[in-house]
Order: sequence, then structure tokens, then C-alpha cells
Amino acid sequence: MELDQHLKEIRDSLRRGEFVNEAAVKQGVVLRLLHALEWPTYDPKTVWPEYTVGTKRADYALCPPPVGKPLVFIEVKAVGQSEGAERQLFEYAFERGVPIAILTDGQEWNFFLPAEQGSMHERRVYRLDLIGREIQECADRLTKYLAYGAVCCGAALQTLRNEYQDVARKRAIEDTLPKAWQKLIEEQDSLLLDLLADKVETLCGFKPDLEAVGQFLSNLPTALGAVIQESPSAKHVVRSTSGVKASMRSTQFGYTLRGDVVVASSAIDVERRLLDDLAAADPEFMNRFAARKHGRSRRYVAQDRSDLYRGRRDLCEEYSEKLACGWWMGTNYSRPNVRHIVELAAEVAGLRVGKNLVFTLG
Repeated sequence: MELDQHLKEIRDSLRRGEFVNEAAVKQGVVLRLLHALEWPTYDPKTVWPEYTVGTKRADYALCPPPVGKPLVFIEVKAVGQSEGAERQLFEYAFERGVPIAILTDGQEWNFFLPAEQGSMHERRVYRLDLIGREIQECADRLTKYLAYGAVCCGAALQTLRNEYQDVARKRAIEDTLPKAWQKLIEEQDSLLLDLLADKVETLCGFKPDLEAVGQFLSNLPTALGAVIQESPSAKHVVRSTSGVKASMRSTQFGYTLRGDVVVASSAIDVERRLLDDLAAADPEFMNRFAARKHGRSRRYVAQDRSDLYRGRRDLCEEYSEKLACGWWMGTNYSRPNVRHIVELAAEVAGLRVGKNLVFTLG
């Protein structure tokens, strides 16, 4: 099987939330891709699991012969749980003098050169998202940075060094900054909304709800000078399908799931009811949904409410609700955030929005 086919199957499994823990990521993503990149995964001296570094262990050390020592360290986390693990990986690399360090949660692959200058973030050469990037680009990047032959002959290290120093990297960042700002505003990133709401409260003593903050951002000019208009694709208007009843077309909040109409009182209520419906239909749904990548500092659902907002006990207590299935969901989200969560849940459940799931958020 070719590398691109492996990547397609892995991407499909990631979208369905099938890698529910770190062990699943190791077996179903990391070892599978190393094998596709021609690493002898059957040889524990070459692909060395649980490699001892002082009193700790790196998840994988790649030690191609005849060198016999690690040239690459790979640290693996559960999907969406890799944030902040760079320091641990860098400690391993510094202690053993390993030139290439990789941090992955299965979906996101971060390639570092620990010996270069700058902060840990600045020493990351490339971040590869197996869902967000085209299959061919994923295959090309993995081949350049991680293929057995490329690592053995030093080409992978040289490529990473060249790209680290390449001035085109700076130009790409400069060109992308305005687009990234526009995306943050269009998508109403939850972290951005929280920061803005907290600052308003600091200045005037009153904290706005996230809907008001989202509306403010929607009316902001972008870095390119144009006022953002919500695209038609971002609006979920109930479509005319054979399974949609008249009552659904006239309601402000609700959804139709496989022909059954559910009327809700708010966008958050749509999310709550849909998650419970999907959990009732599939006992493994919540585990798979939790295994998808959520916000960088939060989880959309969790079995323990304290896990919903990392480091924000106040948010955990004020903005959380217990679902009928026993899990907790966060409620500190704007309407665009809820739309993203509903679409993510649909993807995990194998539903097609506009076909067997139609929803409206007002």
C-alpha cells in the first residue's frame, strides 16, 4: 500500500474519532506511518520503543544502523493532548544530543530542531495537520522529514535545517498573518472571544456574553481593510429535503436527524440535544468524539467537568452542563463555535450535514 493510501485511511479514522487514547495513536498512526516510510518497525533496536533517557522514557527513538544511536525522538500524545509537551521532548533531545525531535498526537505532527536558536516555538520547523492539509502535501512532508532513507543519509536533517533558515518561511508567515486574523474573526475562535470578554470586564466591570463579543468581531474590518461578511457556506439554513417537516423549516433552533425533527430553545440546546441523541444511538460515540482534536485550551466534552477548560476552574463551574449520558459539555461558546462542534459531532457519527442531519442555529 502506498503512503498516500495509508494517510487517507488514517485521516478517515481520525475523523471518526477512532484513536481514543495514546496507545491507539501509537499503534494505528505512528507505527503504521513509520512502516510506510520504510522503517523496520519489527526491529526494536532501530525503532526503539520506550527509549530510556535518565529516569524517563521517550516514546520512540529512531536509531538507524550503523549509527546505533538515536537520530530522531518521537513523543506521542492522545489526539488533542499534545499542547505543552514540547519541554519534555526537548529535555530528552538535549540529554542525548538528538538532532530531530517530533511531537505528535496522531493528527498533528510537529517537527523540531532542538539545537537551533530561539524559543521552543521558534525551533519548530513545521507543523503538519493530517486532516487540514492535502494528502499529497502530507505524504511529501513526511517523506522529506521522516523517511528511513532520508534520515539515514542525513538528507532529512539537512532539509529541516534549510527550511529553518529559509527566508521564504518569514515571507510565508507575513503573507499568512492577515489571513489568519481574518479566519480568527470569521470563525470566532473561542480563545479570542474569552480574551476579549475578560478584557472588557477588566476595563468596565461588566462581562459581555460571548454572543455580543462575536457580533462585535463580525463587524470588525479585517487586516485587508474589508468588512467581514458571513459567507453563505457558514450559514446553516434548513434545506428542503424529504425528511424535513414543515415545523422544522419554521423554527429558529433545532435539527432533523434521519428524518426526526427536534426543536430546541437555543444554539447550545441544539448541541446538548444532538450529543445526547448521538450518544443514545451509539454507546461509543462520546469516547470517539472526545478523541477528536478540540480547542487548544479546552475540551468540548469530558467525563470530568474540571477537564473542560484547562486552568480555568471558574469557567468549569459556571459554563458546564451534564448531559443525560453522564458526560459534561462546555457552554461558554458563541454560535459559530457551536456550529463547529455540531459539524464535528456529525463527522464523528458518520452523518452528512444537509443530508441525514440538517440543523439551524437561529
